[in-house]
Amino acid sequence: MKIPKLQIGNITADIPIVQGGMGVRVSLSSLASAVAKEGGIGTISSIGLGDIEAAKQAYERISREALEREIRKAKRASNGNIAVNFMGVLSNVNDLIKTAIREGIKMIVYGAGLPVKLPGLIEDRSINLVPMVSSARVAEFILRTWNKRYERIPDAIILEGPLAGGHLGFSEEQLDQPEKYSLDNLLPEILETIKPYEDRYGKKIPVIAAGGIFDGKDIARMLTLGASGVQIATRFVCTVECDVSQEFKQSYLDAKEEDIVIIKSPVGMPGRAIQNKFLDDLEIKGKLKIKCPYRCLTACKVSEARYCIAQALINSYFGDVDHGLIFCGQNAYRIDRIVTVKELISDLLAELEAA
Repeated sequence: MKIPKLQIGNITADIPIVQGGMGVRVSLSSLASAVAKEGGIGTISSIGLGDIEAAKQAYERISREALEREIRKAKRASNGNIAVNFMGVLSNVNDLIKTAIREGIKMIVYGAGLPVKLPGLIEDRSINLVPMVSSARVAEFILRTWNKRYERIPDAIILEGPLAGGHLGFSEEQLDQPEKYSLDNLLPEILETIKPYEDRYGKKIPVIAAGGIFDGKDIARMLTLGASGVQIATRFVCTVECDVSQEFKQSYLDAKEEDIVIIKSPVGMPGRAIQNKFLDDLEIKGKLKIKCPYRCLTACKVSEARYCIAQALINSYFGDVDHGLIFCGQNAYRIDRIVTVKELISDLLAELEAA
């Protein structure tokens, strides 16, 4: 298979691979810039970047300054394509988006919420807006709303299937039927949904398939089904350039298929993670004590939350996995070694060509 380039608005990636944005310091400048150097689109996650103690007093400012630093480091390290990922449920999401734009970012990825007002926040049409969706129904709602309110359509859409890691846009009932809601089934539906809008505006809306993409064969299958590219996140955790602790990476290497479970997140969405001591203890205790000076998530009801998800993810980032949450995709158990980003992408492209 000839390896196609990925065109998103005014951005051209030499290879059709977007590195997924993984929150709370998993996708930082080191990883994003390494992917960009290899011709893909590297993504910085805007979530949970600031110093923990300093943010207690000035959460919004500390978060903003931390994102500025990561973007600047990524740009110094690579002149390739860098995107920034945002969660709509962040209390300061609009401030972070404006920060990324001031720093020259040309691709905004928006998930965990409906970006109905996003084009109103970003009037510069040279900045590519890329919503993440889990169904054709949600895509249709975004397309219809943007068309009516702003006479604009997304520059690309990321379709995330039920095998993804972290927070998921599916109900627990839907997650029990992964075949029914597989990318193979969802992708044709979304391609059909976007066609009238492509015709109306006279431009292509690339669909990027995400969730469970593991190897070059998976990439080839998605491209054959009509996707313009893929987003891969989980496989990039076990790379040299990913900044998480060695303990975090070792949890991936040690995981068995049965260790990967669906959890209930304080955010109010199901999530996929590795079963570990933290989750075992949580089942016994039922609820952990929470002191929240941040109010980082609009969807988090502190009085009802069983634990602070931000603190649990930060603990794992620093290596305290016994007191931390470890998000992962369904195929994390298949990873058996730590490689460089260059090696991983080289393997993926060789597998794609062979397919």
